[in-house]
Amino acid sequence: MRPCLLLLLALCGADPTAAARSHSLRGSWRIRNANGSLELPGKVPGCVHMALFQRNLIQDPYYRFNDLNYRWISLDNWTYSKEFQIPFDISKWQKVNLIFESIDTVTEVLLNNVLIGKTNNMFRRYTFDITHVVKALNSIEVRFQSPVLYAAQQSRAHTRYQVPPDCPPSVQAGECHVNFIRKEQCSFSWDWGPAFPTLGIWEDVRIEAYNICHLNYFTFSPIYDNSTQDWNLEIESSFDVVSSKPVSGQVIVEIPKLQTQQTYSVELQPGERIVKLFVKINKTVTVETWWPHGHGNQTGYDMTVLFKLNEDLKIKKSAKVYFRTVELIQEPIKGSPGLSFYFKINGFPIFLKGSNWIPADSFQDRVTSDLLSLLLRSAADANMNTLRVWGGGIYERDEFYELCDELGIMVWQDFMFACALYPTDRDFMCSVRTEVAYQIRRLKSHPSIIIWSGNNENEAALMMNWYGVATEHMSTYIKDYVKLYVENIREVVLAEDKTRPFITSSPTNGAESIAEGWLSKNPYDNHFGDVHFYDYFSDCWDWSIFPKARFVSEYGYQSWPSFSTLEKVSSEGDWSYSSRFSLHRQHHVNGNDEMLSQAELHFRLPQHTDPLRLFKDTIYLTQVMQAQCVKIETEFYRRSRSEIVLGEGHTAGALYWQLNDIWQAPSWASLEYGGKWKMLHYFAQHFFAPLLPVGFENGGVFFVYGVSDLRSDCNVTLTVRVHSWSSLEPVCCHRTQYFVMKAGEAVLLYQEPVSELLRRCGHCTQQSCVVSFYLSTDSKLSSSTNYHFLSSLKEAVGLQKAQITAIISQQNDTFVFDLKTSAVAPFVWLDVGSIPGRFSDNGFLMAEKTRTILFYPWRPTSKSELKRSFQVTSLTDIY
Repeated sequence: MRPCLLLLLALCGADPTAAARSHSLRGSWRIRNANGSLELPGKVPGCVHMALFQRNLIQDPYYRFNDLNYRWISLDNWTYSKEFQIPFDISKWQKVNLIFESIDTVTEVLLNNVLIGKTNNMFRRYTFDITHVVKALNSIEVRFQSPVLYAAQQSRAHTRYQVPPDCPPSVQAGECHVNFIRKEQCSFSWDWGPAFPTLGIWEDVRIEAYNICHLNYFTFSPIYDNSTQDWNLEIESSFDVVSSKPVSGQVIVEIPKLQTQQTYSVELQPGERIVKLFVKINKTVTVETWWPHGHGNQTGYDMTVLFKLNEDLKIKKSAKVYFRTVELIQEPIKGSPGLSFYFKINGFPIFLKGSNWIPADSFQDRVTSDLLSLLLRSAADANMNTLRVWGGGIYERDEFYELCDELGIMVWQDFMFACALYPTDRDFMCSVRTEVAYQIRRLKSHPSIIIWSGNNENEAALMMNWYGVATEHMSTYIKDYVKLYVENIREVVLAEDKTRPFITSSPTNGAESIAEGWLSKNPYDNHFGDVHFYDYFSDCWDWSIFPKARFVSEYGYQSWPSFSTLEKVSSEGDWSYSSRFSLHRQHHVNGNDEMLSQAELHFRLPQHTDPLRLFKDTIYLTQVMQAQCVKIETEFYRRSRSEIVLGEGHTAGALYWQLNDIWQAPSWASLEYGGKWKMLHYFAQHFFAPLLPVGFENGGVFFVYGVSDLRSDCNVTLTVRVHSWSSLEPVCCHRTQYFVMKAGEAVLLYQEPVSELLRRCGHCTQQSCVVSFYLSTDSKLSSSTNYHFLSSLKEAVGLQKAQITAIISQQNDTFVFDLKTSAVAPFVWLDVGSIPGRFSDNGFLMAEKTRTILFYPWRPTSKSELKRSFQVTSLTDIY
């Protein structure tokens, strides 16, 4: 397969010149509702909900049941208005535009009481020509229509046939017909989030005035010659030429560190014009490539592009240039039917480890740069190299992708269609094509993005008939599916970006789906493409329930967020697992019961007589259950990367659902709303580690696999220890000889019948002992210590209530917790309440008398504050 070679630009703003002026309309606006009963100041960027909250006209929308109480906001129509003065002489400019980088969502825009345009898509830029309307002093009104009522109107107007689903499940307390509006799909509710269909100007809005010509957008396509190994770059620039005569001049492209400088002559005719430049990269200079986290550096090069037109007009763009290749390999596998599904970066196969990203808040104006950085750095700190930007949210802001570039986090980018069928009328298709072209031009500069995906689960929804479509009508929906994702979205992707793979859906059978006419009879086939897998009823400790698939892009289990997170949006009467609040916050059918049922398979449920203590203990146990379940499942996928068993295997990626939370509620997330790490996220540090031993049982035999994401082979030894629940001293220890651990492989290192293992260790039984194991290399690199329970913890014999104490000290900005325990303690959980920060490890098995853990605060704190807030819990504390 020919590599998709990518030379990427992180675009920066143009230098101001005399040929153009820009005036931002950010800042203070007036907001009023339809009948004028509410009028208040509001900020842009922003939304109506947050304006009301900031003026104390409503409570925090996330508090208790306010997602129900504040439905009226999204059902009303609202108007944003502002008077503004242009700070320059408007008569001296040939063309003046009003530009909305993004607007949410359905509006009419009036300038000086003249309708200048309409909007109906949250995911694109809008540019309106106001040359003949704008004055020195202006008034602007942006009239928003209720997104809920608009979606219902569009659904009613689609009279030829129904486009399901009409409404979300009742447990989600959501709004209907979200598939009829090009807006954040989860804003109408999801199984982990509330219904807050926002209205507002949520990104930049500005006036731009120019003469002669103006640069509309700046993007590129890379070209690589395999035979000569030369890099070339095709830069594409779009100009609006307002001069009545042709505009000519030069373009100078410079990449100093690559000793590349080229000059081009250009001539632009009046009107909308495209300039394409073919840049040859100096092949005498070594180009350093961009690598994913854990595999190398994220090297970039500064580039400038200077347009010198009509002698005195200069337009300069700055960019960061990245080099990397991406290939999606789908080819036959010896000993297995079907095709592989794995990624090569710079020609090197890489196992994708990570999670799925959802919007960090229902209200994007609350998502700060610090929060984005915290969440993404937490992903990297947990040894993740990939995030899937899920198709029911938003195309994230530029800063998100810039951080992913810097951190080496690969992005699987969905287009924003999820869990629904969609209309395909002409206006809808035209809007989608504009959206997709805009987003590709905006985002393809980022090396982090490695694949475009048409939608989330819509191939599966159609072919598994989630919506009960009658057989005689199925052909209509299949035709619509192909029209939307293949004939439109795919066509735009191929025209705009030939440097990345595109798949129509996730999950999909990839090449097999294409061969079957773009829709596979079984999109969950383990022999092709990617799968999503959820099973809340089987025992998650039984690894045989998991699919030995090529790639697993969604899987997971729910848990509750910590009490300190819930406390902020609840009252004392809510603090019970069976309270009205707890039931309302759970948007997954029977989710609370499923968590307890799964936990009860291996743990005794808390029975404390104090209601608050019982609630906190239950929260803790759901996090224990979630962490252990996802650990076992992820380790299964990682150890399946190099083997074929009964025709299945060669798993090449594991992205659990989900990384982050949109509000404070039970969900599949490993990071709570605001960024606090759940136990699962601490576990992810270990099960995504570059060097990992995985232990499991099969047929009465204990196996240990070694999994390596290292770039080179290394000499490794395995140490296996058996501990008694009743003693802090290991019962026995076995260390293997050194052997070669192959780079990028998972191999069997050790096997022994459990009965033999226990016999060697004296008086151990499966109920009285636990196994730990770790890898050491000749270069002193060691894996984390992993463990394997030989029985359910509710059957453990000799497990004592541990007394765990901590001495806290400070070393520069880090705090040291020196722990001491009186007994072996499983799932030791350190908590400092609402003090922002994370520990170096948590939720661990403490099988030694002492252990030192570090705390990294995210804001300044003190030893005394930490002491006041510190609590430690282990499993026996909840009984």
